[in-house]
Amino acid sequence: MNTQEQAIASTVAKLQSLFGPAPEVAVVLGSGWAGAVSHVERAQSLPYTDLPAFPQPKVEGHVNEIVVGQIGAQRVVMLRGRAHTYESGDCTGMAGALRSLKRWGVKVLLQTNASGSLRAHTPPGSLMLIADHINAPQRSPLIGEPGSERFVDMSTAYDAELRGHAKKVAQAQNLKLGEGVYVWALGPQFETPAEIRMFAAWGADAVGMSTVPETILARHAGLRVMGIALMTNMAAGLSAEALTHALTLQQAQASGESAAKFLAQVIAGLAELPSLRA
Repeated sequence: MNTQEQAIASTVAKLQSLFGPAPEVAVVLGSGWAGAVSHVERAQSLPYTDLPAFPQPKVEGHVNEIVVGQIGAQRVVMLRGRAHTYESGDCTGMAGALRSLKRWGVKVLLQTNASGSLRAHTPPGSLMLIADHINAPQRSPLIGEPGSERFVDMSTAYDAELRGHAKKVAQAQNLKLGEGVYVWALGPQFETPAEIRMFAAWGADAVGMSTVPETILARHAGLRVMGIALMTNMAAGLSAEALTHALTLQQAQASGESAAKFLAQVIAGLAELPSLRA
């Protein structure tokens, strides 16, 4: 058993001993989404430092703990922090965590993030359902993985049934929910206006520095994936505003309450999906 396998085995054993059977749903909370934790009932938390397979990110705005509990009839585990490739150059930072969740028994990964908008119809404060993504750096967290399973089909990376569910929730709440393509830029520097024009020409609707490596890892592990992006700014060259991390956090916080409420409604409704009870 290699080092990561040992870490995963230890992590799963701890999760099972503390929380019992796994929730069907796991959520990665990106910048601006922390308020979703307030919707979790009977919440129990555990720091990443107690879970050997979990990363130790050092990004402002990330708490680095899991929260396990209930939203409506749906049990859920929330991850309050993710490893970003720009921290170390390694895009496998979330591998141990996601593989541990899958082995524990999680079925669905809901990803959230803060993004820059490339489209005028999704201004700051808007939500966009991720229909597909572009891996601009062309880095893969599966490099070095053995076997034919590493050749993961990404043609339906973002689950159609889960997206349809989110759309129905938004419609019921009279909430405008966009849908589009997310492009992963490595960072940590923000993109140039020329890069944004290139991404727009490629068909991207939003840009950010996360999510894609986790989606690849999740699909490799056999998890179903849904992604929701919170627009915190217009991308470089599309407004006169200078882009900073502080501005991203500030604008994410301003829109975070409504985003978190919507996310909680989406999670609660998942308890009614027959495919999750199978």
